[in-house]
Amino acid sequence: PEQTEDFKYFYPTSTLVTGYDIILFWVIRMMFSGIEHTGEVPFKDVLIHGIVRDAQGRKMSKSLGNGIDPLEIIDKYGTDSLRLSLIMGITPGNDIRYMPEKLESASNFANKLWNASKFVLMNEQFGDGEENVQSSIMDIDVSKLEYEDKWILSKLNTLIKEATANLDNFDMGVYAQKIYDFTWNEFCDWYIELVKPRFFEEGESNITAQQVLVYVLSNTLKLLHPFMPFITEEIWQALPHEGKSIMISSFPVYNSEYKDENAEKEMQMIMDAIKGIRNIRNEMNVPPSKKAGIFIITEEPEIFENGIPFFKKLAYASEVNVIKDGGSVPENVVSVVVPGAEILMPLDELVDRAKEIERL
Repeated sequence: PEQTEDFKYFYPTSTLVTGYDIILFWVIRMMFSGIEHTGEVPFKDVLIHGIVRDAQGRKMSKSLGNGIDPLEIIDKYGTDSLRLSLIMGITPGNDIRYMPEKLESASNFANKLWNASKFVLMNEQFGDGEENVQSSIMDIDVSKLEYEDKWILSKLNTLIKEATANLDNFDMGVYAQKIYDFTWNEFCDWYIELVKPRFFEEGESNITAQQVLVYVLSNTLKLLHPFMPFITEEIWQALPHEGKSIMISSFPVYNSEYKDENAEKEMQMIMDAIKGIRNIRNEMNVPPSKKAGIFIITEEPEIFENGIPFFKKLAYASEVNVIKDGGSVPENVVSVVVPGAEILMPLDELVDRAKEIERL
């Protein structure tokens, strides 16, 4: 080949992505042809992916009539949902099963992300668009972080480190699953709920919550962007940002300043306790409007004392008593055992005793 500028730029390339069905027809021929005519291999890595099959594992074909029209699916669910449904749960080299249930799940995730972003934008007072960027939005003062802030930043930091390693190893399915779980569970279901009361306050706590929300959402969008490019670009443009597009923004990097293993461990104990209380209340059909006192017996009282505001908001507690293991406790209680603690709830505050005896 002639040594043109295009040739110098594009050859050799870094990665070839291809299916296993054309390794002999195409990949090997490109390899030996490239070496023969240039003396260099044409690509450093070859990622061999599977073929998209139907829900029963059959190859899509006209004769079976089991193919799909991607444009019809995109009209109904959106391009990002289709892309996400095809990347979730895949392993390199193995075939992918096209399942409508996965499309529904991916579409629900896109809605969850959109609604969470609306909440962040509704409470974000830093202005939007490139012209109104405030550098302080990304320069979070670690000394002003509250308990839940340290936890979510540490979890995001762990995600960035692990997901980047997955991406480097072409483990796309694992990469997508980790970001999906973090976005849905830690960020949407927990952190957003935990910080809501801070938006009714004025002062540093409110500002810090805004900063952390925008920081976490912005970096999560960057992690999602490779396989959900459209919704992430749309949301990112509305957030404080620098540059013209999320596509050419810098990829998230691990920041040791935000790593806090204690915050992760302790917050997980509080979350497990809240889940345990909710499960007991659901089993007994206690409505969220009916609040009850809780007693937490533990050898690590300082951890659960930090979580008292969260128990009141998310576990529907009227009051929270943290008792050092061995202290006096009430009688006639419902108990739940969780890592690091036993939680007691007075039965009479939860249910009508006579009705509950009859139900049992």
